[in-house]
Amino acid sequence: MIEFDFSAVLSQWPLLAKGIAWTLALTTISALLGVLLGIVCAWARVHGAVWARALAGGYVELIRNTPFIVQLFFVFFGLPAAGVKLSPETASIIAMVINLGAYAAEIIRSGIQATPRGQIEAAESLALTPMQIFTRVVLPPALRKVWPALVSQIIIVMLGSAVCGQISTQELSYAANLIQSRNFRAFEAFLIATAIYLALSIALRRLLNWLGTRFIF
Repeated sequence: MIEFDFSAVLSQWPLLAKGIAWTLALTTISALLGVLLGIVCAWARVHGAVWARALAGGYVELIRNTPFIVQLFFVFFGLPAAGVKLSPETASIIAMVINLGAYAAEIIRSGIQATPRGQIEAAESLALTPMQIFTRVVLPPALRKVWPALVSQIIIVMLGSAVCGQISTQELSYAANLIQSRNFRAFEAFLIATAIYLALSIALRRLLNWLGTRFIF
């Protein structure tokens, strides 16, 4: 009969705590920069020059049609061949930002294109600059429309950070794998990691929804 020993895993709580901290740090930084990148690319695809539309479109299609782990390995293993050496944490952040930016661009673009033309014409009649129109008239309602989808994508990116353990980034899945390699309690280690990921996802979704109602809606 199989006997489970969760205490063998929970006794390594400093490793789990460190993994949680890194997971949250990676998610926070990538969410902020990724959404910002998504806004820039969405603007380029809707209002940019021909070359900007082509560049943003190519970036979005490239990232959305390739696996995240390939993007991560390219940043961490490929860039050093070009003379750019990165730490595992930095490479993870860059890969997560690039990944989220592409998906966020399409999500935000759909919100921008749903803005009534009459609102833009009204803003133009008030002599607002194109940048003022975008940041004050177009972007806020666009973000309100797509915020739930954007929150879901941020959650997906957070869960995808588990892949970053493959390049020795010390996030939660890396901690769980390290613990099970020490005590051979793989089932318990990854069951606890699964429960933590579930709790983080629920908590982060509620936090982002609250922030949306507080600062966007």
